[in-house]
Amino acid sequence: MLERFATWLTETIFVLGYPGIVILMAVESSAIPFPSEVVMPPAGYLVAKGRMSFPLVVAAGVAGSLIGALANYWVARWLDRWLRRYGKWLLVKPESLDRAEAFFRRHGEIGTFIGRLVPVVRQLISIPAGLARMRMDRFLAYTALGAGIWCLILTYIGYVIGQHEAVLRSEEVQRYVGRVLVYLLPSAAVIAGLYVVWYRRRRALPPPS
Repeated sequence: MLERFATWLTETIFVLGYPGIVILMAVESSAIPFPSEVVMPPAGYLVAKGRMSFPLVVAAGVAGSLIGALANYWVARWLDRWLRRYGKWLLVKPESLDRAEAFFRRHGEIGTFIGRLVPVVRQLISIPAGLARMRMDRFLAYTALGAGIWCLILTYIGYVIGQHEAVLRSEEVQRYVGRVLVYLLPSAAVIAGLYVVWYRRRRALPPPS
């Protein structure tokens, strides 16, 4: 059944083309639970078969990710105004929102970038960015960077499978994704640790005279 679904999705992506990738990845990047693992690897498989272009597949994936992330961002900005007006009825104090906003303004870039590399967090990281009113240019840049790495990895997985297999199997995709996460998640943790060290050292420096 899973194999039939993977075959159907591969053919669907081919029929819809690059706009289909954009739409599906926009859904994946919103709050709707729709994994990117069922979108980008089939597209990479089609690349291996000479039916799509690798750079255009990745670009479409990133574009869709940005659209979905922006939707979450603007919903969160509206939610922030609603919470400031009515949050007292939910025991949400404006001071708590101010502290969260200040924290994400200081560390939003690294949080957005790493969040795009972590399963589940990837779909939700745009919400605190919107609540904190993160600068749009930085939000888009770091979202695109993280999403680009993830889309590149998933597309390459599909490409590798397409080079060796006649049929795309979802269990094969999951096996490769699992291998990648074994290295990707610790790498993300290391990046976060290096950022903490850099930030603390920066704060410890005397102010310029």
